[in-house]
Amino acid sequence: MTIRFEEIGERLRAFRLGSGLSADEIAARIGISRTALYRFEKGQVAKIDALEKLAELLDVSLPTLLGVGVEYVGSAVSFFERLRQIEAAAEHIVVLAGPVSFLLSSDDFVDTLEDVLGESVPDGGEGRARGLDRLGELMSVLRRRKETYRERRPGVLNLISEAEMGRFLRNGLVGRLDLPAALREERLALARREALHLVRLMEDEPIGVQIGLVPSTLPPTSFQIFRQTGRKVLTLSPFRLGEQPNIHAGVAMITSAPEALALHEKTAEDLWRRARKGARAAAAMRDLIARHAPG
Repeated sequence: MTIRFEEIGERLRAFRLGSGLSADEIAARIGISRTALYRFEKGQVAKIDALEKLAELLDVSLPTLLGVGVEYVGSAVSFFERLRQIEAAAEHIVVLAGPVSFLLSSDDFVDTLEDVLGESVPDGGEGRARGLDRLGELMSVLRRRKETYRERRPGVLNLISEAEMGRFLRNGLVGRLDLPAALREERLALARREALHLVRLMEDEPIGVQIGLVPSTLPPTSFQIFRQTGRKVLTLSPFRLGEQPNIHAGVAMITSAPEALALHEKTAEDLWRRARKGARAAAAMRDLIARHAPG
């Protein structure tokens, strides 16, 4: 097995961000300098005993930190930072992730997302306060993902469930359903604008972007397949942005295991064959939007 020290550093950074601990706190707890910690994150060789201490402190296994087998990620901040890192080297991405793919989303979606995710944080004293505190870090990671995509423009094949899009249009861009009526109307309008943004992408067919509207319900767990030079990476995640958001509970997985990749590629190919594309997909989306129009 080839050890990729840069990727160990990337994982270390992702899990540090997800821990909620500062670099100074982590360095002090394991007895190294903050400078040494940053060197590790940049891919410089770290001693195995230091990595063992870091893994224990960050509550991950040493194999996960080293990238041996499957990476298990229990923090949304850590997971989306890992996505950003993987996307930075991807040439093509297959996305199955709810009605809206973050990379293809509009500026309105991104500008509203922090409020939506804040609404989704469960009520309950300390837990809610902690969840809201982490939102700033999460949004910083998400905005960097968007910047990376706009700079590199890897190819994206996005699979969307017609049923999930219908629910999105019916409920609106909300973190919970018990919002004041005026705000709910505003979020319903935002959902319609986001759907129209996707329609324009379907009609214009920009280079590198393919969108398929699947006339059935998709698997409940989202997945993405990243094709990089010389290898592929699969991610599976319970974390969702925008529609029925979840940034609080669940375990995501990242792997390059050939069997897992082959099975998910087969699933994506089957869904793509059944999906409406181009003008047909745009017409179906416009019909869906019309059916969920107010009044």
